[in-house]
Amino acid sequence: MYQIIFYVIIGILVFDYILEQFLDYLNATKRSSHLPSELEGIYDTEKYKKSQDYDRVNHKFSILTSSFNLILILVFLYFSGFALIDSFARSYSSNPILVALIFFGIIMFASDIVHIPFSIYDTFIIEERFGFNKTSVKTFVFDKIKGWIIAALIGGGLISLIIWFYNSVGDFFWIYAWIVVSLFTLFMTMFYTSLIVPLFNKLKPLEDGDLKDAITSFCIGVDFKLDNVFVMDGSKRSTKANAYFSGLGKKKKIVLFDTLIEKLNKEEIVAVLAHEIGHYKKKHTLSSLFSSILQTGLTFYILSLFVGNPDLSKALGSTIPSFHLGLITFGFLYSPISTIIGLFMNVISRKNEYAADQFASENYKGIYLQDALKKLSVNNLSNLTPHPLYVFFNYSHPTLLQRLKFIEKFNK
Repeated sequence: MYQIIFYVIIGILVFDYILEQFLDYLNATKRSSHLPSELEGIYDTEKYKKSQDYDRVNHKFSILTSSFNLILILVFLYFSGFALIDSFARSYSSNPILVALIFFGIIMFASDIVHIPFSIYDTFIIEERFGFNKTSVKTFVFDKIKGWIIAALIGGGLISLIIWFYNSVGDFFWIYAWIVVSLFTLFMTMFYTSLIVPLFNKLKPLEDGDLKDAITSFCIGVDFKLDNVFVMDGSKRSTKANAYFSGLGKKKKIVLFDTLIEKLNKEEIVAVLAHEIGHYKKKHTLSSLFSSILQTGLTFYILSLFVGNPDLSKALGSTIPSFHLGLITFGFLYSPISTIIGLFMNVISRKNEYAADQFASENYKGIYLQDALKKLSVNNLSNLTPHPLYVFFNYSHPTLLQRLKFIEKFNK
């Protein structure tokens, strides 16, 4: 049985790779050296050519990274790399929690080290070439170190608790694991911007002035209490502009990248915020949190049905059954289900984006939101003519042209 599982894993990995390359190829067929008529007034000829070059370079880089990752994992599986690391971890301890921590620590750290050259090339070559990169070598290094520490503390803590539940309560461990991870998800939803973001970026309250007055006026008009509007130094790493909403209740916050404030005028920024507030008013934040918790519960329940099967560990070359090896194998086998769920969630997400656009258009002015979306897309050199099938598989947002057409209905 374990040999069948091994070959099923190989099949899933190869299928995922072929599907990814096929979708990227379809997307590449939509490129054009001439400015499409539907993009006139959005891109000028020079900027459009630059966006096509950016997309082409990223496509080639994606082929390289995807191929490298596939070869790396296939070689690792063929030579029983997971079993070797498991044996190494067991040579230091017999405690299942400590063995798992050593096992995952080695895998995660080694994987990140191996991929550092790709990160460097992406950041300091590709992003630099197209005028996006503002990351210094110091920032890059410290980001890596802080990322490792956070992953070790949070990831290590969660995996320790889950294994402890597994060894303590057996088949019903999934319920306790579900509760803990759900509480953690809720906690991070509430406090991510307050606790994690400041480790990487500076946040400061939006200064008094015309912009803050305009935002306050809009919030009062739509009965939305918002005391926390922050500006983040996104320009520390990139010239790309963005904004996001986080938190619930009194902990809700809106964060504006300083690059957004630099590139958009007051009305356009308020329109972007109106869109984000629309997500909250339409209960998208709560529904997304609820969906995430349900998915977590489903995943843990299915995991509980299979993780105790010794064939999962044998499929990775180990004769000693363990939770952490079973978890790795389950992750491979669960991938198709995760992809299907992801497609469904993307459909819902795109629908929610339209609803938030409608809220912003009806309660502010759609023309300002359209102008903001155009500026942000051009600034980020976004591909505005992706293949529909690529959009279906990969986009959580409708395309720019789809959003502009939708918003136009509310400008009349």
